[in-house]
Amino acid sequence: MHVENLRLKFPKSEKLLFNDLDLAIRSGEKVLLLGPSGSGKSTFLHVLAGIIPQAVDVPMKCSSIEHPDSWGFVFQDPDSQFCMPYADEELAFVLENVQVPREEMPGKIDLLLDSVKLKLQDPHTKISTLSGGMKQKLAIASVLALEPDTLFLDEPTSMLDVESTKSIWDIVKETCQDKTLLIIEHKLDHVLEIIDRIILFNEHGNILADGSKENILSKYRDTLKELGVWYPEAWEDHLSSRPPSVLKVPGPIKLNLEDFRGYVKKEVKIHIPKATIHVGDWIAIKGENGAGKSTFLHSLMHFIRTTGTYEVDGIQVGGRDLPPDCAFVFQNPEFQFVTNSVFEEVAYTYRLQGMEEETVKRKVHRLLKRFKLLSYKFHHPYHLSMGQKRRLSVAASIVMDKGILLLDEPTFGQDASNTFALLDMLQVYQKEGYTILMVTHDQMIMDHYATRKWVIEKGKLVQDLDNEVVRRKAL
Repeated sequence: MHVENLRLKFPKSEKLLFNDLDLAIRSGEKVLLLGPSGSGKSTFLHVLAGIIPQAVDVPMKCSSIEHPDSWGFVFQDPDSQFCMPYADEELAFVLENVQVPREEMPGKIDLLLDSVKLKLQDPHTKISTLSGGMKQKLAIASVLALEPDTLFLDEPTSMLDVESTKSIWDIVKETCQDKTLLIIEHKLDHVLEIIDRIILFNEHGNILADGSKENILSKYRDTLKELGVWYPEAWEDHLSSRPPSVLKVPGPIKLNLEDFRGYVKKEVKIHIPKATIHVGDWIAIKGENGAGKSTFLHSLMHFIRTTGTYEVDGIQVGGRDLPPDCAFVFQNPEFQFVTNSVFEEVAYTYRLQGMEEETVKRKVHRLLKRFKLLSYKFHHPYHLSMGQKRRLSVAASIVMDKGILLLDEPTFGQDASNTFALLDMLQVYQKEGYTILMVTHDQMIMDHYATRKWVIEKGKLVQDLDNEVVRRKAL
């Protein structure tokens, strides 16, 4: 598998993404692509697989290219690769294409679901009802069903909890010893056990380094830090240079929940027996995939029917009303885009507020620069990388100037630099009196930024820990 003299340019982009890039991958190699968000890593995988330009029409040139004969691709966004409405049908569709006899399919489907630890009461479950992490597991299972010689894995565990992440990489390690792997992944803990080669890109898609993982991680540590990509000690370096200051004194009560329930159809999917949330609280919400974390945020936004006490600033929020003072960032950023350009997406809310156009331009310019999106202001939101889409979704939500921020996995798909910048920014908002409820699987965020940790299990809040009390007990 190789490509020579690759050049590619997205519509409305000012620069080439790749400029005469040459790269060869040997059969059986396990390769990790590292680089900042927006550096073209996902695009490069699409080129090597032939998705660009065969399925996605992006102008590109190269003097020669060789694609693998047998390959499977796990996309950043699992929704983009499903063909069927039900989980078992999705796997059956793949098995049918590799000519598995119909009578063998139920057993193979059960084995595939079990291999990725996707626990479903019934395999014939609508994919649309699964959590983001559960969808990611299904996408991985469908690719494993192909038994390809080459696997392209684009952030395959970004939405998975810690246990599921380890499980998936253990599966890859066990089942793909004789396969060629090209991996994009920000969470490096388990990936480094699998890969033997790292290719390091800069923000323009140029290769800065290519070699063994030991060589790249030791000799290019300063470069990794300058690029803002993840490396094994990135968190430790950040916390030592800019330690977060967690608020210790809670403000007045902002939200009050008692016997609060959220329903999908007629079934209770989330239950909060009792919870009081204060101004300035930063609540990190954790739990297994499918536990009900995103459903809880959806219930607070009244995307689903709710019952029970739900008060904001002491006033009950009606069952059909959009809650006051709440801004929401979806797990899938594409769900909230409403315009055709990055600039217009951020400007949309300012214009709804009746702001003068010159003021709109100034504010949008400043916000896009802060989120490292200014050079993409004329791009369609769908043309951004997943990390850039995530930053745009957060930026567009923050402009609403709401006192409660509901964030569903805001750091997934982000490089280290943008993760730390977002967390620093959220701390500023927190000190200004914002209340933050964040679904996250990142233990470092829970430990060092949150004031409280919530644990949701099987659709119910089962634990509410004060981080300051936990810290004092640890000392």
